[in-house]
Amino acid sequence: MPPTTDSFLDYIASPYVLRALAGVVLIAANAGVSGAFAAFRRSTFLVSGASHAALAGAALVIVLETHGLIIGVNPLVGAALAAVGLGLLAAWASNRGSDELVETAIGVGFAFSMALAALLMSMIPEAATRVWSVLLGDVLLLTNGDLWLMGGVTLAVCGIVWWFRRPLLFITFDIEGAKSFGIRAGLHNTLLFGLIALSCAVVLKSVGAIVVYAMLVAPAATALLLCASVRRAMVTATGIALVSGLVAIGLSYYVRLSVGALAALLACLTYFAALCWRATSRRRGGVA
Repeated sequence: MPPTTDSFLDYIASPYVLRALAGVVLIAANAGVSGAFAAFRRSTFLVSGASHAALAGAALVIVLETHGLIIGVNPLVGAALAAVGLGLLAAWASNRGSDELVETAIGVGFAFSMALAALLMSMIPEAATRVWSVLLGDVLLLTNGDLWLMGGVTLAVCGIVWWFRRPLLFITFDIEGAKSFGIRAGLHNTLLFGLIALSCAVVLKSVGAIVVYAMLVAPAATALLLCASVRRAMVTATGIALVSGLVAIGLSYYVRLSVGALAALLACLTYFAALCWRATSRRRGGVA
């Protein structure tokens, strides 16, 4: 973590913290869109699988660059390709109409990705720290290039979801009904899985493969407990992820801990708080 400065305002105004703030905004946007759809679709395991597939893709780019086979390719590009590949595999299984097949496909892809990442790391011990940086992530170490890439992909994901929002919502809540209305459910389902996987790759560098799941899914899960409409749930999920990230950055001035881990912990604590609140409300309602 970068060293602290003399005052909190100087710290917040430093270039790496400003980039981190921009990164948190992009993470929140992905949580509010892709994270919410993953929760709506009950496909949250895809987030975990895609984030670790993205780790393997990033590791492959680092290996190829280390051996001089490619030059100047951002590891996030490899991460995105690998994550989308797993997303397409999961979509293929989903289009076969079997939830068990989907879980199996994602699980095998998850295991394969982790094994591949470990193998690639053993091939480049001199550059293994770069892979570890992707595994753990650090929003304070984002570069301008990372932000441009994250921003462009996030804008594309949000734009595509908005453009196809009606069929995507239809297949999310009633895929059989969507088919009966003539909607190409398989195509839109594949698109949705691919976009969710792409968002996992986008936030990888910021928080690391380990806590991508927490940052994308926990805010959405909390929003589902608190909100009765899709729009409110998406806005709430975005807000929870944003506040968690901003508070974590503020705390990083006082404690030398991982910003991504702090943000993920806050997001998860918000979920547990909402769960307790809902249970208490139901108990009171039952007594009344």
